[in-house]
Amino acid sequence: MTPRQTSEHGEQAGGKTMRVHVRRRGGVAFEATTDDGGHRVVIDGPATLGGEGGGMRPMELFLVSLATCSAMDVVMILGQQRQALEDLDIEVEGKRADAVPAVYERIHLRFVATGEVAANKLERAVQLSAEKYCSVSRMLLPSVEVTHEAVLLPAGEDEE
Repeated sequence: MTPRQTSEHGEQAGGKTMRVHVRRRGGVAFEATTDDGGHRVVIDGPATLGGEGGGMRPMELFLVSLATCSAMDVVMILGQQRQALEDLDIEVEGKRADAVPAVYERIHLRFVATGEVAANKLERAVQLSAEKYCSVSRMLLPSVEVTHEAVLLPAGEDEE
């Protein structure tokens, strides 16, 4: 199956309704659970809003969603191409508007891959995810400028 045929969770794509439940845990802290109750995420605000730093902020979690959606695509694509990916780190930087609401204006994703991977295949996998397969990335168009880059490190090497 290609990434286009399945969702980011390996389910058949096409019209599935997704649900989460969010419950306040005090102050501006919330706990989100998946519809089946199997997964939990804690979200909290900054101290200026009454938060206690007990979880990610909503806009940070959005960047996580974008990065992991793209990363799953990249891993799947490289796997289909029989590339020996050892590790994949994604660094995400989002520039927000200096206004209310402080929406993202620009987001940059930097994919750092380690392993026996052809550089052109890594670059193509990142491009396909960004431009075709990642649902989160596609939802940002056309209002947010999303850029990406791919860095390949030799097998067994870490970026410093």
